[in-house]
Amino acid sequence: MTWSPDSSITGGAQTGFTSPTFTTADTVAPALNAKSKVVTAVSGVGSAGANSISSPVSATLFLPAAPKALPVANPITGLRGSIPNNQTKLVVRYGGEAASGVPATAIFRGTWDIPAGMDSFDPDTVRALTSLVIGLLSEESADLGDTLVQGSM
Repeated sequence: MTWSPDSSITGGAQTGFTSPTFTTADTVAPALNAKSKVVTAVSGVGSAGANSISSPVSATLFLPAAPKALPVANPITGLRGSIPNNQTKLVVRYGGEAASGVPATAIFRGTWDIPAGMDSFDPDTVRALTSLVIGLLSEESADLGDTLVQGSM
């Protein structure tokens, strides 16, 4: 698995934050097909804290547990049946409080559904999809944060 975030991650721009940074460390993943990082220290993120047992701050990438292959074409018609997807999921948790003394965890779940075979036949499309998603999230970081806080677009 090549997913390996740096030990120091510069966060995206957010209203009210100054140079948000997150220091990470490897941790035990919840499954064999996953890799996890915890945030051990933070800077420039207001009152948001780092990982603790009661307030988790982590990122986990899950690969498909049982990758699917492209179905063989029908020898008579040349058609293929339904093309399955291989799903890779990124889950990011950030513990905080919903009210004074009320612990709660905010969760982001992002999912890539890549049609079986596309990874080897058309890898540029898979990379382009990922590039677009990351670029969009990076470009819209402050706007998305404001939208989630204010509830308006």
